[in-house]
Amino acid sequence: MAPRSLSRSVEDYLKAIYALSEHGDTASTSAIAEALDIQPASVTGMVKRLAEGGLVEHVPYKGVRLTDPGTKEALRVVRRHRILETYLCERLGYSWDDVHEEAERLEHAASDQLIEQMSRALGAPSHDPHGAPIPTRAGVIEETDLFTLADALPGARLRIRAVRDEHSADLRSMEEEGLLPGTRVTVGTEASADGSILVSFDAGSRPGRAVTRELALQIYVVDAD
Repeated sequence: MAPRSLSRSVEDYLKAIYALSEHGDTASTSAIAEALDIQPASVTGMVKRLAEGGLVEHVPYKGVRLTDPGTKEALRVVRRHRILETYLCERLGYSWDDVHEEAERLEHAASDQLIEQMSRALGAPSHDPHGAPIPTRAGVIEETDLFTLADALPGARLRIRAVRDEHSADLRSMEEEGLLPGTRVTVGTEASADGSILVSFDAGSRPGRAVTRELALQIYVVDAD
């Protein structure tokens, strides 16, 4: 499992485990299976293979986490994906709700040289169109203390930092409602009957919105101050 010779399947596993354990958690077999939409029995064999290759380590009764080499490889795939998304949006005119699936396909085929050429052409972007940080070529990624809009306290003043990019319909809803990375919002103090989160926009740039809890879980925020 030398660098740059990993199969598409292995790269997908590493990226999924990275996403599941990004904040220090372990990744369970069931969580990996759900993330990759495969059967848990299939995960067991691959996890064993990854462990034998030194890319993951088992945490008894909890799951697995990436080793340092595993993290390096996972971040290499994440960098490819996010640079591809950025290039597709900025240079080829894709909308931000169309780029995820395209980048998923291309990230396994593009060479490191092509990715670096794209990065230079874009001016070495630090974040992708959805606000997610792009790892550096050396495998360093920005650490942020993010939480979802669904977890925000009433009255909190927030800045949208990033959004999940997997679901095109959700991205279109966010765009229509003005819930874009960089936007500042204030959470309402009144509870809604259906569990949605009431938000107002700074400077009255838009009318207030009731954001469904399902959509709020896809929006990552930081304190505006």
